[in-house]
Amino acid sequence: MLVAAPTGAGKTVVGEFAAWLALESGGKTFYTTPIKALSNQKYGDFLSRYGTDSVGLLTGDNSVNGSASVVVMTTEVLRNMIYESSPTLTDLRYVVLDEVHYLQDRYRGAVWEEILIHLPVDVQIISLSATISNAEEFGEWLQTLRGRTEVIIEEERPVDIRHWYFASDELLPMFVHTADGQAMPNPRGRELDRRRHRDARPARGGRRVVEKRGRMPLRTEVLERLNSEDMLPAIYFIFSRKGCDEAVRQCLRDGLRLTNPAERQRIIEYADLRVAELSPNELDVLGYDEWIAGLARGIAAHHAGMIPPFKEAVEVLFSRGLVKAVFATETLALGINMPARSVVIESLMKFTGEKHEQLTPGQYTQFSGRAGRRGLDELGHCVVLLQRFIPFEGITRLASTRTYPLVSSFQPSYNMAVNLVRNYDLDEAEHLVNSSFAQFQADRDVVRLEQTKERSVAYLASYRERMQCDRGDIHEYRDLIARRQALEDRGGKSGQTRGRRVLEAVNALRPGDVIYVPGGKRQGRYAVLEVTQQASERRPRVLALSESRTMVRFAPNDFREPPLPRARLDLPKGFHVRDPKARRHLARKLADVEMHHPRPPRHVVDDDEIKALDRGIESHPVHGCPDLGRHLHYADRAVRLEKEIAGVDRRVKRRTGTLARRFELVLEILEHLDYVKSWTLTSKGDVLRAVYNESDLLVVEALERGMFDDLDAPELAAVCSTLVYEPRGPETGVLHELPTPATKDVWSEIMRLWRTIKKQEEQRGLDLTREPDPGFATRVHRWASGAPLEDVLGEDDPAGDFVRVMKQLTDLLRQVEEVAPSEVLGGRVRAAIDGIQRGVVAYSSVDI
Repeated sequence: MLVAAPTGAGKTVVGEFAAWLALESGGKTFYTTPIKALSNQKYGDFLSRYGTDSVGLLTGDNSVNGSASVVVMTTEVLRNMIYESSPTLTDLRYVVLDEVHYLQDRYRGAVWEEILIHLPVDVQIISLSATISNAEEFGEWLQTLRGRTEVIIEEERPVDIRHWYFASDELLPMFVHTADGQAMPNPRGRELDRRRHRDARPARGGRRVVEKRGRMPLRTEVLERLNSEDMLPAIYFIFSRKGCDEAVRQCLRDGLRLTNPAERQRIIEYADLRVAELSPNELDVLGYDEWIAGLARGIAAHHAGMIPPFKEAVEVLFSRGLVKAVFATETLALGINMPARSVVIESLMKFTGEKHEQLTPGQYTQFSGRAGRRGLDELGHCVVLLQRFIPFEGITRLASTRTYPLVSSFQPSYNMAVNLVRNYDLDEAEHLVNSSFAQFQADRDVVRLEQTKERSVAYLASYRERMQCDRGDIHEYRDLIARRQALEDRGGKSGQTRGRRVLEAVNALRPGDVIYVPGGKRQGRYAVLEVTQQASERRPRVLALSESRTMVRFAPNDFREPPLPRARLDLPKGFHVRDPKARRHLARKLADVEMHHPRPPRHVVDDDEIKALDRGIESHPVHGCPDLGRHLHYADRAVRLEKEIAGVDRRVKRRTGTLARRFELVLEILEHLDYVKSWTLTSKGDVLRAVYNESDLLVVEALERGMFDDLDAPELAAVCSTLVYEPRGPETGVLHELPTPATKDVWSEIMRLWRTIKKQEEQRGLDLTREPDPGFATRVHRWASGAPLEDVLGEDDPAGDFVRVMKQLTDLLRQVEEVAPSEVLGGRVRAAIDGIQRGVVAYSSVDI
């Protein structure tokens, strides 16, 4: 069953019914969620309803009553159970996949499809999804995969949402209705937006027109207005952790208070209870005083940089109506139960980690869908503030768009590959890979492309018939004209100057071209990143990257000779010139690329050559045909269509069997490194089967080569942290040192090993193993060595990030302990886990 419905429509009742069925009729129900916080929340719901004996919880952090009739878990836990043939799967009747639309997540989405593909077909699946515009397509794939599937689509919300636009001091309805009931953008919104965008400079000789410019209202102004309009409680989305924290401070500075004395007393009592297990020193480091000051006034932040007890206290107090306004990042929109009357979206631009992008209609719907509490509100409110870069019309288009398709992100990985080898034969494994939603969508594209090609081939036959000339070969005549035109374009009768040839070469460069500067201060090879045109000078500029990762901008005058491409590099998808990691990766490829010496085109043209072509054109039998123009017209159209058909053929070839081919490439690397041999796992392959990590292959190779053998427990934790830690945002250029000489040596070995694996991947067009990062190693070493929290965290280190990385590290270390090649190493791994699991890290985030 697939249920696609808006937030708050009650689709979780369907999943909860599956839990009830298991309890009533025997068997088990697994209820899966994409994030631990949602699993914890759902576990608490079931616990209060059915009691501790009937309900269990399995996440990376907690294992409680896993043999219960109803078990809540993160999706990865179920995937791992399936691959390990866990006995816990016995008597499994129902699986609920909550937030199944998460399968389009770039990094984790494949897990959902792996479960849907591998679960026995007699297990009934209940897929719960936010509203998606291709629910029928997704349901059709589920039916081909698992048999009869009911698709339930609900587009109406139980609580309607009204959209508002807040500019300067005006809170306007985003849409107004015409006499016939049609919704249209509010003209007043356009007026405020025009005032903001209007150029205040007068025309020559004119008078300056002074108009009040629209402005974005202050956060405290927004909350005060919502309070006066009885539109609280509200979730105020700010796509920045620091922005959320600063918003709370701003409200405190401005003296905003949204609670009465009785509410403040209840808030403080509950908050103190939630943090009772933390020491005063830890609370001081965690910023407890500022946090409780905001809470007492009914204001709080909510983001991944907070420790779980703080976040969960905010969730509970908000749900109870004691906290009135929460400044939150997008993580709150993932299904956590925090009903609000209103939602505020401060900016419609969001930083993805590489660049700023506008929210998609699906994201906007997800955020706005948090507004309106079923059974409490007759109307929910979504307030969008005036935007710096998006005009009012763009905001209304976003709010009124109802197209947000679900797109698969499924890609075979190393761990998936060895598990397929272990459990299936080759044909079955390839069939399973090709059974993915990704291939289903790709095959549908192939059908559409083939239909397009069929129409184009019919047109091409018609054009070829109409271009025929009874006097001679029109293609031959057209070729003479094209050659003459090319000569004129490359220099004409007067030839070309060196400057003209350089300018032409610069204009011909494309991102990814490798050029070589033969002399001067900038001698060396460069990868072209951008070719831009200076509007003021009408001269191109080339932005390029050197082998030393230096960004250089060339003008045509910087080249003595035309800069001709000597090689090509494929720029990664989503490559951004300001991303230091991406630049570093590209510089390595630039250093290794093999350059050739291009033959310079002949730019200076002899008049005799043009005259010879002119004579050939004039003497050609087709030249005097009265229908020559019509013949050439259809010949041109035929040539263009032939190119389009060839392009369609290339696209079809890329889509057909793409995932099976990728699976073959992954297997090639595993065979090369001795993990798979003749479709059988080696001892190394069996170890890899039990490691679930983005750097799974790197982890196992390091283990097999004994890289961790001479490290003590804190050093082991520090080195393994490089395999889970990912910095947020762009790098600042800080060089991170490893904490001890032993860790430095092992880090160097790991980096050499990573380059070896990366080279194998790049040769096959794969990108599976991310580069290790030592940015957290020193903190981990201090913590695992027993240092207090105040000596580990700096002023700007988010405590929530610290706890999350430590939990991810603990999860990896537990896997390493399971597959450790010796008891000695296994003991050190256990000691590292014990050293990490203390204080704020060990504090349970679940009420049991």
